[in-house]
Amino acid sequence: MKKIILAVLLTIGSVYGQTIELSATVISDNEKFITSRFMGFVKKLTVSDGSIVKKGQLLYQIDTTDIDAKKSQAKLQVSMYQTQFEIVKRNYERFQRLYEKGLVSKVKVEELQMNYKNLQDMIGVAKSQLNEVNNQYKYLEIKAPNNGVITRKMIKVGEMAIPGMPALVLTDLSSLKIRAEISEGDLFKISKGQKVDIQIPSLKYNTIGTIASIIPSSNPMTHTFMIKIDFKATSKVYPGMYAKVNIKVK
Repeated sequence: MKKIILAVLLTIGSVYGQTIELSATVISDNEKFITSRFMGFVKKLTVSDGSIVKKGQLLYQIDTTDIDAKKSQAKLQVSMYQTQFEIVKRNYERFQRLYEKGLVSKVKVEELQMNYKNLQDMIGVAKSQLNEVNNQYKYLEIKAPNNGVITRKMIKVGEMAIPGMPALVLTDLSSLKIRAEISEGDLFKISKGQKVDIQIPSLKYNTIGTIASIIPSSNPMTHTFMIKIDFKATSKVYPGMYAKVNIKVK
């Protein structure tokens, strides 16, 4: 009888009592690499590692010397074409009156009319180029796309900002998750949406999380798969903190 009871208890424990224990890390699911659209020297830097920033806050500013030169050239071009246009316009109007009196040929009037229209078009193009240069100024001020914390700073005042090269890393503290690695042997014992126990030992914080995603790509070195877990974080939880995850499985 004792053997039967022991066997039943062992069976129940094996079916319902297994717990997978994982070491994990707090991460942000919204980490952005901040870069600039235009090349130029950094004129002003308002943040450092660990700075808390708000959406729309200025992060750094690129020197405007090159854009200033382009703007001056574009304004000069507009002014030059407008001056030429005024001269051609006066001549065109004068020759029209002379043509009506039969004092000049129609060919001369048509020639001035063509120059008149060409200069109108050239003024329009030059003004568009000036507007384009003016629009570039807003891209020289790099601002935070969302609230967060600067977790890495890879640029200094006086250094060259290069498009595509990260200058800052902005981490969103409102989008924290737990990341863990699970062995391929335990992979099929868990499922998306499953509840798990979470501990953050340094804060003595315990809570319940939910498996948000199971990444179907194993680490060839450790033969583990990444999982991400949603949880309710407190204001004291930061990316990089050590966590423990306990998953109860059948």
